[in-house]
Amino acid sequence: MNAAQSEMDRFLADVERQAWSMANVAVNNPDDALDIVQDTMLTLVRKYATRPAAQWRPLFFRILQNRIRDCHRRRQRHGRLFSLFNAFRRDDDSPDPASFTPARDSDEPERRVDLDSSRDRVLEALTALPLRQKQVFLLRAVEGMDVAATATAVGVSQGSVKTHYSRALAKLRRLLEEADK
Repeated sequence: MNAAQSEMDRFLADVERQAWSMANVAVNNPDDALDIVQDTMLTLVRKYATRPAAQWRPLFFRILQNRIRDCHRRRQRHGRLFSLFNAFRRDDDSPDPASFTPARDSDEPERRVDLDSSRDRVLEALTALPLRQKQVFLLRAVEGMDVAATATAVGVSQGSVKTHYSRALAKLRRLLEEADK
C-alpha cells in the first residue's frame, strides 16, 4: 500500500462515523444512511483520490449531501407513485393509520426514558428541520466546517449558509424549549 492510499484510508476512517450520523439524521433510516456513506466513499476514491488531501473533506461532504438529496428525491417519487395507486383503491376497509400508534398511557417505562432523554429530543428536533438547514447545521456544528467549506459542500453561497445556519439554530432552540415545557 502506498502513502496516498494509506492517507485516503485514514481520511475515510476519520469521517466514516460522522458521515453516517449525518446521513442517518437526514434520511432517518440506518440502512439507507450506510448505503449513502459507502457510495460517497466510493465516489471520492474513484473520482478524486488524485486530488490534494486538503480538498478531500469539502469534496466528500459535497458528495454526501448530493447523495442525501438523491435519496429524498427517490422517496418523493416513490411516495407519489404509491399515492397514485392508493387513489385508485376502492376498498374502504383499510385500517386507520392512527390505530397503529400506541396510546400515551400504554408506553413502557423504558420507552418513556428513551423519549425523554436529551439526545432523543435533539435528534427529533434535527429531523424537524428542512433538509438544507439540517445539512448546513450538521456541517457547521458537528463537522466544524467554516462557512466557505460548508458552502462548497452544500452547493450554495456563503450568505445562504449563514441564513440556513441561523434559521436552524433558531428553530432548534424553539423546538427544544417547547419539548422542555
